[in-house]
Amino acid sequence: MIVGVGIDVVDVARFGESLERTPRLLERLFTPAERTLSLNSLAARFAAKEALAKAIGAPVGLNWQDAEVVSGADRRPHLKYAGTVAERVAELGIRTVHLSLSHDAGIASAVVVCEGEAP
Repeated sequence: MIVGVGIDVVDVARFGESLERTPRLLERLFTPAERTLSLNSLAARFAAKEALAKAIGAPVGLNWQDAEVVSGADRRPHLKYAGTVAERVAELGIRTVHLSLSHDAGIASAVVVCEGEAP
């Protein structure tokens, strides 16, 4: 059963300007491993975190670093979560989180679909 769906798009140049204007934003939004990536990849990962937040109802107090985009053995992106995000995922009964990322023509996008057991 689909528990939640989220989608987000990010203008890569505008996102880069935000990171330059507010250097601490990089630390607030991304894990140490994510911080080493290119601007396109960072924008896509930010879109993924926003899409995940939408899919789980954007609860107050969600910590951005409690969700991390990682590449699996299959080279596809996956969301790894802990803390505030893991708590909300468990609360909603989510068993599987699907993630798709893209970046092209100055835009990064992400779609998240959360699946769980029927009530």
